[in-house]
Amino acid sequence: MSLLTHVLACLFGIGSWVAINGMWVELPLIVPSIPEGWFLPSYLTIIIQMANIGPLFITLMHRFRPGVLDERPVIYTIVMVGVVATFLMAFLWNLRLTIGGGEHSAALLSLSFLLSVVDCTSSVTFLPFMMRLQPRYLTTYFIGEGLSGLVPALVALIQGVGVVHCKNASVNANFSMGNSSWGFDGELQAHYQPANFSAQGFFLFLSAMMMVCLGAFLLLNFHPAVAREHKSKGYIDDSQRVEKIDMSQAPNNETPEQRPMLDFPESPVIKQHSSFGKGTYSRTELAFIFVVLAWVNALTNAVLPSVQAYSCLPYGNQAYHLAATLSSVANPVACFIAMFVPIRSLVLMGVLTVTGTGFGAYIMAMAALSPCPLLVNHDLGPALIVITWVIFVLTLSYVKVIIGVILRDEGHSALVWCGAVVQLGSMLGALSMFPLVSVYRLFQSGDPCNTKCHK
Repeated sequence: MSLLTHVLACLFGIGSWVAINGMWVELPLIVPSIPEGWFLPSYLTIIIQMANIGPLFITLMHRFRPGVLDERPVIYTIVMVGVVATFLMAFLWNLRLTIGGGEHSAALLSLSFLLSVVDCTSSVTFLPFMMRLQPRYLTTYFIGEGLSGLVPALVALIQGVGVVHCKNASVNANFSMGNSSWGFDGELQAHYQPANFSAQGFFLFLSAMMMVCLGAFLLLNFHPAVAREHKSKGYIDDSQRVEKIDMSQAPNNETPEQRPMLDFPESPVIKQHSSFGKGTYSRTELAFIFVVLAWVNALTNAVLPSVQAYSCLPYGNQAYHLAATLSSVANPVACFIAMFVPIRSLVLMGVLTVTGTGFGAYIMAMAALSPCPLLVNHDLGPALIVITWVIFVLTLSYVKVIIGVILRDEGHSALVWCGAVVQLGSMLGALSMFPLVSVYRLFQSGDPCNTKCHK
């Protein structure tokens, strides 16, 4: 029965961000057919930040009306909205409407906003719901959350989205009928391979994944085996009461929520604890944890993904796809490692954060130097950028999971604030990078087929 709960928690986690992650990987296929063109990524960035109204509402409710809001009806609502929105997207994504004298993809943008609200709100509802399960299932949930990016990427890979064939420009100019641009003799051109199935099929797949998430959530609530496991372990089903009960009045059997988070001996020095959660950490330590959480999510969810193409494409199309795919794999791998090595040391957290940030700085530097980054004409260059991306995602994903585990032990309210800070960090990262990438255009893209740098 434990394995069943692990599987359900993982499937539940996949539904957290699968819709928006699916939108991003499908961009190369849908962009040529809509009037917004490649301005769509910029629009999506703003739409996702506007959708943070959902997490803001949930967080304010928990802050000013504690115990009133039950996250279960909210989860049912947003997952159902996700199912319907992705289903409608399959049939309406290329619908054009004339607004203000110009054509716009009104249905695509509107449904993208709904999906953004669903995924953003999941950060402040899915995590608190996991308080109802035993602590070990939280790491499984994070594995599912990591797979929410990997699964649509693999499906898009099967679909053939973004697969490039490099062909000689002079040959294409002689034999293609108006599809190719003229180039110099011997220069290679990028030709995108037609998709193996349509965008409609991909969005229907996303709708099916949201239905799987809904089914997993129903079973986590009502499956007899899962319910018996809760009761046999003495867990309080009403997660709102977890914050309010006095530990001295708790049942005699010690549950994982009641055990101290760190088994260190009592220090002779009197330590000033905070009133947050169980008071395990001081205010300074809590501030450190939340700052690290915001910083890590800003880097992994917004800052570095916005320059991934600039950092990798100068090294060739293969380097770009390897970096994108292997970094997607690194996320659930880090969660899997955290399941067996849940080190909760704040010192280790700081070391890993600095390490991951250092690798992120190298990626940002290569993006800034595009189209002429370091080692662009050397075999070591592509290998180095791929390895850097993998280590960057691996280290910071581990940090995110460990912070989630720490805050889970602090109680229901701590996980609500965990989700809110995740969204805050992602929002600040996105708003910082949007003007640099889309307005001031400080980054220049490399050519996926011609890696020679001409200065």
